[in-house]
Amino acid sequence: MLIELRIENFAIAERLSVRLDAGLNVLTGETGAGKSIIVGALSLLLGERASAESVRAGAQKAVIEGVFDVAQRRPVLSLLAEQGIETEEGLLILRREIASSGRSRAWVNGAASTASLLSNLGRMLVDLHGQHEHQTLLRSDEQRVLLDEYSSAGRLAAKVSDAHARWRAALAELDALAARRREAEQRADYLRFQVTEIEKATPRIGEDEELETESRRLEHAEELARISEKFHQELYASDRSMTVRLDELKRQLEQLVRIDPTQADARELLETAYYAIEELGRRMGDYAAGVEQDPRRLAEVQQRLDTLYRLTSKYGPAIEDVLATAEKARAELALVDESDAARIELEQKRDTARAELEKAADELSKLRAAGARKLAKDVEKILPELGMSGGRFRIELERLPDIGNHGRETVVFLISLNAGFEPRELARVASGGELSRVMLALKTVLAGVDDVPTLVFDEIDSGIGGKVGLQVAEKLRRVGEKHQVFAITHLPQIASRAHHHLLVEKIEREGTTLTRVTPLSADDRVKELARMLGGDPESETSLSHAKELLAAGRA
Repeated sequence: MLIELRIENFAIAERLSVRLDAGLNVLTGETGAGKSIIVGALSLLLGERASAESVRAGAQKAVIEGVFDVAQRRPVLSLLAEQGIETEEGLLILRREIASSGRSRAWVNGAASTASLLSNLGRMLVDLHGQHEHQTLLRSDEQRVLLDEYSSAGRLAAKVSDAHARWRAALAELDALAARRREAEQRADYLRFQVTEIEKATPRIGEDEELETESRRLEHAEELARISEKFHQELYASDRSMTVRLDELKRQLEQLVRIDPTQADARELLETAYYAIEELGRRMGDYAAGVEQDPRRLAEVQQRLDTLYRLTSKYGPAIEDVLATAEKARAELALVDESDAARIELEQKRDTARAELEKAADELSKLRAAGARKLAKDVEKILPELGMSGGRFRIELERLPDIGNHGRETVVFLISLNAGFEPRELARVASGGELSRVMLALKTVLAGVDDVPTLVFDEIDSGIGGKVGLQVAEKLRRVGEKHQVFAITHLPQIASRAHHHLLVEKIEREGTTLTRVTPLSADDRVKELARMLGGDPESETSLSHAKELLAAGRA
């Protein structure tokens, strides 16, 4: 619910704070005292278009801030979580600034936001009646949701939405499959050529690197044989090879060690060098003997490398890419041969979802039709009590050409306020006061299912008084048992039924006209009711009448 509305430099309000509580809150005051400022500021906070004209003369910017208790509002908390916005102790603070240039900025719990997010949150938090911009019940989607809740059709509506989504998904998959098949058929010859060319070559991962190494050996076979044979001779095979000379040195080292035993470990170093050189010399001999000069094999290798190069140039850059191209081409060709089975499976999914959709939509339509008749009847009973004796309320279920994600029909609330006139859409009802009373009738019936926590009624007392005023007041108080209600009124009957009474006044300070809002004590409330009754607010008669009215409201 709305805990506090803070206003700074808006219209003629320099600094204003309006604190609200649970139940029915009323705001009263003399004509022109600034009651419309409160509603206007709240509208702006909820995302209404901003204007530089709303900034108080001489001020740089207007600031409007609302503090809401959203601890139990799961949809609001979910939306905030999606936006990465945290709440502390279940409080939500919306803030909007309008600069004198007309530029507008918004914050949600201190995080910079957009007017669009404020508007989305506002629709979930406040239902404002009297200004068309925030009347959620004027929107067909809201009317449908309320009818479904009233008709206990919420789960069935969700089932319709789910079946519709599955049906649409199957249709989309069928379209995509058909498109892929058409494309595959158009490319089939080229795809077959790709597969044939690659399969005929049978490339193997790493093969190109192996062939490059072999090609280098074959191209330089003569040089490799010459170098390796020289190593073989110099290190091992010749009469004066390094191993022969090291063997001679071994004998001289033995003589040195006999003379000086401290150098005995030198024998191990020499032996290690001897055996390493001997091993290298033998290896070079084996290598030289194995080097082949094979021009025919070299031609074969180079031809194979040319084949692989052509493949990687077309489908590469690597053999892995060539093989992947072949696999992808085979998969596309398989669509031509295997898509019939896939199509049949998708058609079964589509038909199953469609059958479930039609069944659920038919059941939903029946529930809606029954709920619409009952809701219309319940609302119509209340209209005369609210000063609309000739009022008629209808709910029209307009059948769609095909089932949508919300069912077979759209939901439209219709009203006729005078006998002899056909009911028409709520949005086309001209009088703000009458529209507010229609909304009050709906809220009275829907109080148990409507999820918007705060209801604001402006102009609801337009054109009514006496008994009707009392009936409107009783309805407001009853709705206040389920919602927080904030009503701006001129009627003492409504003010007397409030749980909390606020007074708005104009004051002058240093030659400037300002607006202030004050919660009324019990005695001050009697005086304000006496003023609203139209008599002398200081006379015993007016005060006595006010006390009686207030006592009746508490009864």
